[in-house]
Amino acid sequence: MSGLDEFGEIARLFRPLTRGAAGAFELLDDAAVVAQRPGFDLVITKDAIVAGVHFLAGETPELIGRRLARVNLSDLAAKGAEPFAAFLAVAWPAAFTDADRAAFAAGLGADLKDAGVSLLGGDTVATPGPFTASLTALGWAPEGRMVRRAGARVGDRLLVSGHIGDGWLGLRAARGEVADPGGYLAERYRLPRPRLDLRRTVLEHATAAADVSDGLIADAGHIAAASRVGLTLDLDRVPVSPQARAWLDAQPDRTAALLALASGGDDYEIVAASPVALPGFTVIGEVTAGQGVEVTCAGAPVQAGPGGWRHGQAAAAR
Repeated sequence: MSGLDEFGEIARLFRPLTRGAAGAFELLDDAAVVAQRPGFDLVITKDAIVAGVHFLAGETPELIGRRLARVNLSDLAAKGAEPFAAFLAVAWPAAFTDADRAAFAAGLGADLKDAGVSLLGGDTVATPGPFTASLTALGWAPEGRMVRRAGARVGDRLLVSGHIGDGWLGLRAARGEVADPGGYLAERYRLPRPRLDLRRTVLEHATAAADVSDGLIADAGHIAAASRVGLTLDLDRVPVSPQARAWLDAQPDRTAALLALASGGDDYEIVAASPVALPGFTVIGEVTAGQGVEVTCAGAPVQAGPGGWRHGQAAAAR
């Protein structure tokens, strides 16, 4: 793509996503300015998505843009941060037409707007490889109060928001491997719902938190490692949706099925530690002295293995 075409595309597709933010300079500069907010820390997170790894081949460009926004906003929600800005890097494969690029920008822009986020800059390039995009998301948290993975204390409750396992089942539903009347599960995989509605609850009450992207057990383990504590996690207490419950009830090995739901990832819920029960969350265990995550089911210990997705796997293998 020539420089002239690139700048024209940026103006056409991405300048509207700035939402008039002064620091974006209408995307006419090669840098942006983020004004300081007294009494707040700037929280920064970054996630990338690659075709065939983080979403299935054949997804619509609009959905890809929305998914990119959502997986990044999920990280900010788990930190208790208020989203406000983002930077985009996108590598277009040759198969992406002008209409595809416009659809991607529209999907990304719609979800950023819903979250009150302005695009401040980034870069677009061509690639001979698969579609790849990365978003750097920025948020504000009161000074010194961003909720880290570290901070869980012995005696805290271990909690998780929403339902667990829909993302893992949804990937299989999208492949046609799992019955999915009404398409609920596939939709939960394709378009995760970042829990920005729980951001203030996390900020005010959680001692530690992480978003559930790799798998509930694995992400709880990240909290245990960072906090230098142990965790107990009872699979029988893990909340599941009615759709996941129907699948679970049909499985011959209930423990193995619960373990799969708690290890599959792509739920984009929040796992947290707190000294008190929290609205929107289910208590699934507790913080203990020691290290690692002790998983139980029906009162018996369960060997959980890695407990989640290993980076480097392809979506076809997740």
